[in-house]
Amino acid sequence: MDIQLDPARDDLPLMANTSHILVKHYVLDLDVDFESQVIEGTIVLFLEDGNRFKKQNSSIEEACQSESNKACKFGMPELCRISVANARTFSSEMEYNDFAICSKGEKDTSDKDGNHDNQEHASGISSSKYCCDTGNHGSEDFLLVLDCCDLSVLKVEEVDVAAVPGMEKFTRSPKLTVVSEELRNQIVYELVTLPADCWREQLDYYACCSQAPGCGELLFDTDSWSLQIRKTGAQTATDFPHAIRIWYKTKPEGRSVTWTSDQSDRPCVYTVGSPINNRALFPCQEPPVAMSTWQATVRAAASFVVLMSGENSAKPTQLWEGCSSWYYYVTMPVPASTFTIAVGCWTEMKLETYSLNDLATERPFSPSEADFRHIGVCSHMEYPCRFKNASAATQEIIPYRVFAPVCLKGACQETLLRLIPPCLSAAHSVLGTHPFSRLDVLIVPANFPSLGMASPHIVFLSQSILTGRSHLCGTRLCHEIAHAWFGLAIGARDWTEEWLSEGFATHLEDVFWAAAQQLDPREAREQQELRACLRWRRLQDEMRCSPEEMQVLRPSKDKTGHTSDSGASVIKQGLNPEKIFMQVHYLKGYFLLRFLAKRLGDETYLSFLRKFVHTFHGQLILSQDFLQMLLENIPEEKRLGLSVENIYQDWLESCGIPKPLQRERSAEAECGLARQVRAEVTKWIQVNRRPRKRKRRVKEEVFEKLLPDQLVLLLEHLLEQKTLSPRTLQSLQRTYHLHDQDAEVRHRWCELIVKHKFTKAYDSVERFLQEDQGQQLPS
Repeated sequence: MDIQLDPARDDLPLMANTSHILVKHYVLDLDVDFESQVIEGTIVLFLEDGNRFKKQNSSIEEACQSESNKACKFGMPELCRISVANARTFSSEMEYNDFAICSKGEKDTSDKDGNHDNQEHASGISSSKYCCDTGNHGSEDFLLVLDCCDLSVLKVEEVDVAAVPGMEKFTRSPKLTVVSEELRNQIVYELVTLPADCWREQLDYYACCSQAPGCGELLFDTDSWSLQIRKTGAQTATDFPHAIRIWYKTKPEGRSVTWTSDQSDRPCVYTVGSPINNRALFPCQEPPVAMSTWQATVRAAASFVVLMSGENSAKPTQLWEGCSSWYYYVTMPVPASTFTIAVGCWTEMKLETYSLNDLATERPFSPSEADFRHIGVCSHMEYPCRFKNASAATQEIIPYRVFAPVCLKGACQETLLRLIPPCLSAAHSVLGTHPFSRLDVLIVPANFPSLGMASPHIVFLSQSILTGRSHLCGTRLCHEIAHAWFGLAIGARDWTEEWLSEGFATHLEDVFWAAAQQLDPREAREQQELRACLRWRRLQDEMRCSPEEMQVLRPSKDKTGHTSDSGASVIKQGLNPEKIFMQVHYLKGYFLLRFLAKRLGDETYLSFLRKFVHTFHGQLILSQDFLQMLLENIPEEKRLGLSVENIYQDWLESCGIPKPLQRERSAEAECGLARQVRAEVTKWIQVNRRPRKRKRRVKEEVFEKLLPDQLVLLLEHLLEQKTLSPRTLQSLQRTYHLHDQDAEVRHRWCELIVKHKFTKAYDSVERFLQEDQGQQLPS
């Protein structure tokens, strides 16, 4: 590799040589085995020469309109679902007639949700080892480098895509007689550059090609962070096979997946969104620039439900007694790190009784129904984009499903199910078109390490958000919904700029939640000021307790976005164990956006965000892309010396609290809700000072009813008191019913219990530690 790693550092390596070659599509075919805690099977990668991609990116549309578009319009055979009868005996010697091709008149078996019938693939075992440089150096072979760790790679082979009937449509040749590497690569190129309105045919061809016979094993080697693959004699990326199949197994200790039990004590597995992302789930290209699509077939015991990042509302297909198969696909190119899977004995939750206020009318949408009318100019690579579709633009509530262990049915009914429609509608009212056509929501096991995680078409939520009133559930749901726009539809080109995802989601969760509650402007402003007060306290704590190098939002400074010649890079502090407990990217990013919104005014700022989303959806950005466009929209009289450079200096490239924020907080008057809390704190301090024996004539304090965020602030103030008596703590618990409050409130309550050794409430601490392990931070 042309990048050197110091094993003593906490930086995360991204080893894939994306400057040389890019994965455009993944086809996964996997079996989930809970007894061995292993996921195994194959992954087929469809590749494109990186240099060719760069040179021809501007003319892709023209290329698609020629051969590929003609094929789509004039008789490209519709591919049917391949027979699974003999799939388990698949081998590289499979004959051409093992593929089943539908005639043009045969009915498509996809259902109205976009489901495809499920297919099976095979597994095999082989191994080879070789290691060399990744580029073309004289007579040395080209090396494909993939991000990979904690995996057992068994075999790698080239896929003979020319063996699939109908592929001559991609070659300008009426009959395939002489099959060469160049011809196979030409077929893959034509396939990956099909126009967006041929997305269904494209997926069918990907599926058939993924089952094509192998045409030669490839040499490979693995190290701690990568899988390296070569073909003897292929000296450049252009010569390297553009369709390869990898046979592999995950390891039970793999850091990308968690094997555990759910709240009903049933086995389950899910991806954890750990710092190493998906490289311990499948070999992939993890640098954000490697935008790809995927389709996946996953088999598991019939009692399990498989959920995944996918545009279709998949339903199980029974393969044989006791085994089901699930199929998902994604047609919007996104980084491989956003892929998510969860397999467990989940139950779909539905409202048993509801009113018109509980559910708004849904207007279903799927790419197959898109008329692709040109709503606006899109600057991203071609795919079936919802922003071009008129019906998607007016769809306030996208179709959704909710899954959880059956024991959480009551909690889901009381809170989550009733909140999804208004939160989705609120997000649409603020930012417009939902980037994704549907949403699954899963309540993950108690050991999930955060309050939530968003991926394309699916959101994981901690069970901690289900307790107490609807406030925590609503705000967290809004946070994850916001990631559909910021973090997924618009991603950071450099992962060190995490604030571009988390800062936006934190800022927008308040805006969405106020709209979902239908608060008037004054109430919304008061609620948001209170949350700003809480975040200010947390940011101050963060700055006091964290190393300076961990407080910087743009640690690579002017090298942000830079990679080595091969495309490899490192993520500063990406493996630092302290980072997962920090909220600096959330908080400093939030306060920067709040600062900028005040300069423009909220209405103008949100109008700008809608414009920004329409300009950059489907693309990767750096901080300057956002800041430059924003500053162009700020009138000169409001700019007051603002520039990209001084925002970098004050907010993104310095440790500590930004000076503009310090000035703002010192000059800003305390909001009414916070003043009310201070008055209540004073009452509690007086109660705590009273002697145990007192005259009956002493008037009892009357305490105000407080909102959840006010309770959090109250308890934080009381934590600053040196001593609180058991009598005071008991009265506090009784007054606010603290054991029934949400996890944020109970977190502070448990801190009070421990600090003052309030033994009578130790059971509350035990419950919190068992049930609220996700009480860290959202993702």
